[in-house]
Amino acid sequence: MRLKAYAAQTHQGPYLQVNEDGYDFDFENDLYMVFDGFGGSGRGDRAVEILKQEIKTFYTHISDDPNATMPLYYNPKNLLEGNAILNSMMNAHQNLLKNNNEKPVNQKAGASAIVAVRSESLLILVGVGNCCAYHFRQGKLSKVIVEDTLQYLSKDQFELRFRTAPMTAFGMYPELGYQLREVRLAEGDKVILLTDGVYAQLNEEELLYTLNKSAPDAQERINSLLKLSNTRGNLDNLTAMILEF
Repeated sequence: MRLKAYAAQTHQGPYLQVNEDGYDFDFENDLYMVFDGFGGSGRGDRAVEILKQEIKTFYTHISDDPNATMPLYYNPKNLLEGNAILNSMMNAHQNLLKNNNEKPVNQKAGASAIVAVRSESLLILVGVGNCCAYHFRQGKLSKVIVEDTLQYLSKDQFELRFRTAPMTAFGMYPELGYQLREVRLAEGDKVILLTDGVYAQLNEEELLYTLNKSAPDAQERINSLLKLSNTRGNLDNLTAMILEF
């Protein structure tokens, strides 16, 4: 299964001066990542940059060696790529957590993320915190990675943007909570990865419309989602990535 088109965009949003979101990719190793950092200027954004590099470096080292030992985690049900990406994420988490433990609360940093890696026709996605991912096939949209949310902890009916908060994150707690999902890809599939600055302002019908409509390229689809979110009163950083197969 070949990746036919790729696009990603990150933006600080209309009101913030610093962007703690980010994305990265490695086409050679079919690795794709979006991040939603927190902690403030010089902390959240810096943590995201470090996480990007550590995950990419660790993953490349393990995935290039089929006989590599998984130092932190191993599940025989997972492919090599699945175990490798989990080990890469756990290693990055432990390093950030150790760094945070040496700092006062007001200097700590963390991040939510979705990391996706492709192995032939299988896309493996791992979600941490309050980012989400959707799979689009033949006009239908389904959520693959579900974001952390406060909506089930309260009976109050408040806007979605006030319900998104990471229950787990890189650098936050001793254990890294995560969701792992596998998608068997088919021709024409699209997968979209979003931080809460995007999805909290949009509904699934609007996402479906954007993925269904004809567009000059994948970048135009992404740009339209970010623009729509910002016109709705988005107060956050925002990042979106789309993979078209």
